[in-house]
Amino acid sequence: NSKMSSVGKGKGGRGKATNKATSRSTRAGLQFPVGRIARFLKQGRYAERIGAGAPVYLAAVLEYLCAEVLELAGNAARDNKKTRIVPRHIQLAIRNDEELNKLMSNTTIANGGVLPNIHSYLLPKHAKNEEEEPSQSLSSVSYTHLRAHETSLHLVCRLLLEKKKKKKKK
Repeated sequence: NSKMSSVGKGKGGRGKATNKATSRSTRAGLQFPVGRIARFLKQGRYAERIGAGAPVYLAAVLEYLCAEVLELAGNAARDNKKTRIVPRHIQLAIRNDEELNKLMSNTTIANGGVLPNIHSYLLPKHAKNEEEEPSQSLSSVSYTHLRAHETSLHLVCRLLLEKKKKKKKK
């Protein structure tokens, strides 16, 4: 009878007991909480029944999207010589990426600002017969680094005034 009682008990008492609970996130190798997402799917009443793989898949997709946005926002912060990601960096990251911009086209990011953009019609015309040094020409100005709160017209006027002052000095 002693043999029958040990049937179906795994290792039969040898080695360590491994009944330590492991989360579904750990089993899936994810950082996002699979259990919490499963609970939200059930409470949200999206369907009568939720499969076991659905919250794992959703957690993996959300984690990937989050990692993608954070990587691009970190690059934007580094480009602006900052060590901390702020909403402006997230906005720049999303709007400069074609696929993320399409995904979040109807989304407004608080304190995100807008992409720096000057319509080509507002830019000054370049004279063909004048030859200027490349460092002095207006084409060398990097318009992507302009501050978002400056209006396009104000900036063009300021650049034109600077160009006139340089011509008067010559």
